[in-house]
Formats: sequence, C-alpha cells, structure tokens
Amino acid sequence: MLLRDILYKTSLEAVSGPTDIAVAKIEFDSRLVAQDDVFVAIKGTVSDGHAFIGKAIAQGAKAIVCETLPEEIAEGVTYVEVKSASAALAYMASNYYGNPSEQLKLVGITGTNGKTTIATLLYQLFMNAGFKAGLLSTVKIMVDKTEYKATHTTPDSLTINKYLRMMVDAGADYCFMEVSSHGIHQNRTEGLQFAGGIFTNLSHDHLDYHSTFAEYRDVKKSFFDHLPRQAFALVNVDDKNGLVMLQNTIAKKLTYGLKTYADYKAQILENQLSGLLLKINNEEVWVKLIGTFNAYNLLAIYGAAVNLGLEDREVLRLMSELESVSGRFQFIVSETNVTAIVDYAHTPDALENVLNTIENIRTRNEKLITIVGCGGDRDKTKRPVMAHIASSMSDQAIFTSDNPRSEAPEDIIEDMEKGVEPQNYKKTVAVVDRRQAIKIACQLARPNDIILIAGKGHETYQEIKGVKYDFDDMETVKEILGQLNK
Repeated sequence: MLLRDILYKTSLEAVSGPTDIAVAKIEFDSRLVAQDDVFVAIKGTVSDGHAFIGKAIAQGAKAIVCETLPEEIAEGVTYVEVKSASAALAYMASNYYGNPSEQLKLVGITGTNGKTTIATLLYQLFMNAGFKAGLLSTVKIMVDKTEYKATHTTPDSLTINKYLRMMVDAGADYCFMEVSSHGIHQNRTEGLQFAGGIFTNLSHDHLDYHSTFAEYRDVKKSFFDHLPRQAFALVNVDDKNGLVMLQNTIAKKLTYGLKTYADYKAQILENQLSGLLLKINNEEVWVKLIGTFNAYNLLAIYGAAVNLGLEDREVLRLMSELESVSGRFQFIVSETNVTAIVDYAHTPDALENVLNTIENIRTRNEKLITIVGCGGDRDKTKRPVMAHIASSMSDQAIFTSDNPRSEAPEDIIEDMEKGVEPQNYKKTVAVVDRRQAIKIACQLARPNDIILIAGKGHETYQEIKGVKYDFDDMETVKEILGQLNK
C-alpha cells in the first residue's frame, strides 16, 4: 500500500521524502518493525517511541511518522512530522485496513460502569436476532461466532481496525465496542465512524490516570462531541453528567432513565434473584438479569437496538432471552443453600450498586459476607471509600488481595482499613491470601447466607509482582463450597 494513501486524513506538519512509496505494514512497537514498514513513534506513559526511531530504521523501516524529527536524518527514509502521533496512527490504521468502521454499524459504549454488560448483551441480542455481529470488550473479542482473547478495554488503533476488518470480511452488520477514557484520551478511537454512542454513568475511577474528575468527565464527553450527525447519542439522564455528554454533539440526542423523564423509561415491577420484571415505555418484559443497575443497562440496550432499526416488541422478546455476562452478578447456590455472588465491582459506585441490589432481594434473616480488595498501582483514594461501603453495608467484610501488582497487599489493605468507622471494626477482618479469604467466608456461611466476592469478576488471574497467577473467583468458591458440602 502507498504511504500517501495510508496518510489520508492525517494532519501533517511537515514531510521529508517521497510519499508515493509502497510500505508493507504499520508498526508502533519498534521490536516488530521489519523491512519496508512505516514506524509511528508514539510518546507513551512508560516510554517514548522517538527513542527507537534509529532502531526501527536499522530493522528496515522505510518511513517514520513522528511528532519531533530526529537530529540525524537517514538517507532513503521518508519522515512525516505530525502534531499527534497517536491520532495519526488511528487514521493510518483505518486507511490501512480499508476503513472497516464505515462498512458496519459501530456502537461505542462509555462510562464508569456497565460498558461490558451493555456491549456483550447487545452483541448477544443481535446474534440471537439472526444478524452477524462483532464485539470488542474487556472480557473477549468476538468476530461473529469466533472468540479471541482481549487484553485491553479499548485496544490500540491497529488492533481495533484489524478486528473490524475481520468482522466486515465475516459478513458482520454490527459491532459493539467498549470505549474507555484511556482509549479516548490516547486517540485510539480517532478515525472510526460510529453509528451510535452510549453513556452509562460517571463515578470515582481512573483518577490515577486523569488528574481530576472534571478531566475524566471531559474526556468521556469528547467521544460524543465527535459523533457524526447521522449517529445517535444515548445517555443515562439519571446521572448528573448525562446531559453534559449531549451539550456539543451534533448526533441525534436521546435519553434513558428510571427516575427522570426520558425517551426510554423503565419501571421495576419485580426484583428477585431469578430476574427482573420491567415496564419499558409501557410494555412489560421479564428478564433473567438482576438489580437496578441492570435495569439501566437493559434500557440502554433497548434504546440502542430500536435506533439500530429493530422493532420495539421484537427487542423486548429478544431481551427476555438474554443471559448474564461472565463475572457480572454471576451466582451459584450450594447444596446447603449458601448463595455465592461473583461481581466485577471494583469502584465505590459499582460496589454500592451490587450491595444495594443484594439488599433489595434479601430477607434480612440471612448474613451477608462481602470479600473485597483494591488493585495495586491504581487510584489509592478509592480504597478507604470501598472499605467503608463494604463494612457498613455487610454483616461481615473480609478485606483481601485483588491484583496487588507491584504493591505489597498488606499496604493496600491498610489503606482500605482507614475507611472503616469505629462501629464497624468488629465485623471486618483482613486475610491477605484471596483463596484463604474465600475459604473463611464459606466456612462462616450458614444455610441461606450470601457471600459476595467483589472486584475481579471475569478475570482468571491474579497479578502479583509482575507475574500473573491462575485464579478464578467463581471456580474457587464452587470448589470450596463443594468440599464443605461433602
């Protein structure tokens, strides 16, 4: 492919050398550069790609895209200076793969909580409706019925476009994609044509990356600011930031909510462990999902599906068939009638939502035991808040390791314990080893009691000192309860 075609729509500052040259592929990792590639030098959070320009050329790079031209210019190499290398990479990736986002209906879901559930269930719904669809999520990537492993909530631009191209080639009509604040901020979604955007909510998260909550909000908002006129922007109007997302968008403005007047409104008629009975825009539907937070997720799914052309009642019928997402309020009931719930809740807001959901479906005759930890090398300010929520809303709270990463798990738990109020001291305990924490909870539980294991959800590993060890909350609690039942 010619370099000039790959650079289409890219904002150029200066060019040195010919652009009518054929290049093999695009790389932003110098270690992967081969003969006749174009290397894009990106300033990352850990390293700066500009430091590896020489290495890329030595490995055969024919063209360099960078924000600052190197002092030494190699002969026979084309240099392209751009204002933002990450934005340039996004447009280049789209062009290289033939702009696949323009050939299907791509819907992006952003917000603190609910992204994975909404994206996954929309994929499930459209597949059940007989369409071919794709999914880009935290949990997995789906190209029609073929599954691929996910590594990031929003992958890099090359990976996104590679999978979108695969979806188009597989005959997919739709793709549902989680859009993280990191992904937006790092321009990974630039150059993509979205048919719709969904905003779920905004709460305390990622303040280790975004310096302030306002910056975090504004990054999310920029996604909607760039939606095209023919797209829809569907936001949760019950969240105070919902209408903020719509302020500057030229897309079709739509709202959903349970409490406020909205285009798509729901009322919870029944909320049980077996499911929800909802009234959506005056039509009743029984769904297998649980909790108020899922009522919001289902409203977003309903609004998106209708705006993508499905008939209202057909959407309700398809919603009644939806199955819960891995690690999102997944539960089992043991032979001794102990209910164990595994949920990805790793923010204060998500944890409070899950505990409120349990509160609404329990009888108060049973004990609620919550196991929770906080990730290492991440926003420390949410640690005491999460401990406060767990200890005040549970009969017993066990603080344990999540993914401690490079931090000592004891230090993370110590940070958490600062949020526990004196009246709740006696019902908290620290157990550093996560498996041991789950075992103790299972030993403490009596018939009809509820165990909530929060924080890791679908994850099948624990990251400790740079090493990922196999660990699955659901498999662990199943195994331990099974042993205790014998």
